[in-house]
Amino acid sequence: MSECTHDCQSCSQNCSSREIPKEKLNEFSTVKKVIGVVSGKGGVGKSMVTALSAVISQRLGFNTAVLDADITGPSMPKMFGLKEARAAQEGLLPALSATGIRVMSLNLLMKNETDPVAWRGPVIAGTVKQFWTDVIWGDVDYMFVDMPPGTGDVPLTVFQSIPVDGIIVVTSPQELVSMIVKKALNMAKLMNIPVLGIVENMSYTVCPHCDKKIYLYGQSHIEEIAKEYNTRVLGQIPIDPKLAAASDKGTIELFDGDFLASTEEMLKTLVK
Repeated sequence: MSECTHDCQSCSQNCSSREIPKEKLNEFSTVKKVIGVVSGKGGVGKSMVTALSAVISQRLGFNTAVLDADITGPSMPKMFGLKEARAAQEGLLPALSATGIRVMSLNLLMKNETDPVAWRGPVIAGTVKQFWTDVIWGDVDYMFVDMPPGTGDVPLTVFQSIPVDGIIVVTSPQELVSMIVKKALNMAKLMNIPVLGIVENMSYTVCPHCDKKIYLYGQSHIEEIAKEYNTRVLGQIPIDPKLAAASDKGTIELFDGDFLASTEEMLKTLVK
């Protein structure tokens, strides 16, 4: 491969730093801020953080939307208790949650929510683009994009074709996960995407008898990682059966807790 000249107009390589024109929203939509929620690996609670952040945003009085870019593992409809998208003469409308959060996910368009999505990368990436360009979102203050785990096709598509204003990186206390999350942070740096902060999920559990915090996965490294990458800790989510039950029942909007107070403060100031 020849040395990069940083002139993307005359280059045929599709590298991660390639400047690709951003996709345009349809004429019936405006989105002030787009926040991607990412993780270096699966199973750390990225979708949970996406949903909780959207709920906090809506509670603060912002018009809030969720774009479920995890095409092969969509979980937003179940967490918000939604079954299908809405159709309009002008195009496709997002589903509305109980509190008015606008949600678009592939599972809202599937006949059966358990049907597998056996698609190749380019088709999946194209679907994510269509969720941005073709869905009539209306006027949105905050849009949260629930990304698939890792640093592959879809994260690249989102970063290159959607005007992402920043990302929230989700991790858990295990040292192996902390190592992998650094890949996501380095990818954001490579793509020139601001890191708004880090959220640690499954940080601890609380003893029901004495209210003492028990760190099941050992000592947290989130403060060290945040300092290393010059970012901030946006919250530490406990292991709480009530949260899991709310997700399963589609009542995530009823969650109670102050463990994402720093996320709330960030959202208060980001939209101008």
